[in-house]
Amino acid sequence: MAKLYFYYASMNAGKSSTLLQADFNYRERGMRTMLWTAQLDTRSEGMVRSRIGLEADAHLYDPATDLWAEVTTRDPVPDCVLVDEAQFLTRDQAWQLARLADEAGIPVVCYGLRTDFRGELFPGSAALLGIADKLVELKGVCHCGRKATMNLRVDAGGGAVHEGEQTEVGGNDRYVALCRKHFSEALGSPT
Repeated sequence: MAKLYFYYASMNAGKSSTLLQADFNYRERGMRTMLWTAQLDTRSEGMVRSRIGLEADAHLYDPATDLWAEVTTRDPVPDCVLVDEAQFLTRDQAWQLARLADEAGIPVVCYGLRTDFRGELFPGSAALLGIADKLVELKGVCHCGRKATMNLRVDAGGGAVHEGEQTEVGGNDRYVALCRKHFSEALGSPT
């Protein structure tokens, strides 16, 4: 039986490279994959890209994309669906992906951030944490060597950003993966 998987982590934990390795493994066995990434991430330009230099073409989704329809109307339908930047999915899209696993029998593997720069769940991540058949935490590393679970947004000078929109596209220039202790110290006590 097909399952819905959610691989989550902080920034810089290897989510995209893990997705690309899974894509390679399926294709090496002669199976068809369908990759998706968020249109919101303007850095992607229709690609899933990893920091270690791997990349592959991907379909773009936005909040209006009906993933169920986009996948099931393909001829032939893919053997596996892989979704990068899954934190940007809507709740409905997460349920569409679950339906692909449950009704169409297509394994769906999602990769994304669990929380934003304030330590709050993204809507897509919250939905996937609630409904995925299998949750897998990928490990990022804080500068202290502990497991990084948080994403600190920083300004141009490297200072912690305390307020702003939940979503701001950026890489190492805008975000630092930290353990909870150093995240809390950078922001000041959240309580």
